Amino acid sequence: MIGRYPDYDVLTAVDTWDDATRKVVLARLDPPGPLRFFDAAQEPVLRAFCDTVMAQDKEPRVPVAEFIDDKLAAGRLDGFQYDDMPDDRQTWQIVLDGLQHTADERSPAGAGFAAASPATREQIIDDFANGALSGGPWDRVNVSRAWSVCMRAILAGFYSHPWAWNEIGFGGPAYPRGFMRLGPTSTTEPFERHGATAEDPSDVVRDGQLDG
Repeated sequence: MIGRYPDYDVLTAVDTWDDATRKVVLARLDPPGPLRFFDAAQEPVLRAFCDTVMAQDKEPRVPVAEFIDDKLAAGRLDGFQYDDMPDDRQTWQIVLDGLQHTADERSPAGAGFAAASPATREQIIDDFANGALSGGPWDRVNVSRAWSVCMRAILAGFYSHPWAWNEIGFGGPAYPRGFMRLGPTSTTEPFERHGATAEDPSDVVRDGQLDG
């Protein structure tokens, strides 16, 4: 991966993990299998949503869609849900139908969400984040809470992957290695790296310094 830690690879620490930890982490690098929960019509909408919201516009991609699909297919839910919301599995079905519905209304000739322009997808997602979508499937769910449900799963999937750890300089599992330096946040462990740059990411985004 590239970014603040261009030369960092968390897998250099693989020998410090125990067998169980190593097996779990390395399995996340295996080629993803076919989706089991979402059907063929929903898959492109799911992938377009995950890629757009996480700004994954080229390979290699963290397989966020596969993480969500596997979680829902296996019924590994979070153990809680909002009292005015359906089961997370149903929420995801409604959200994908809603994204398709909104894109059909906004795209030329009703091209759908996956085929919509990046700008159209980003605007729909922005409206979703602000709870500003309505009509069709959206009337069956609390839109703001649906956004929270989806982003919780997307972020969990993305940041469970070693490629994402490389991007943020995360040292990976600390078992059984542990931590030695529990002092100031500027103190790094031997296996940690300082970033190649020191800009605040929020300032970079606000000032438009990202390359297109």
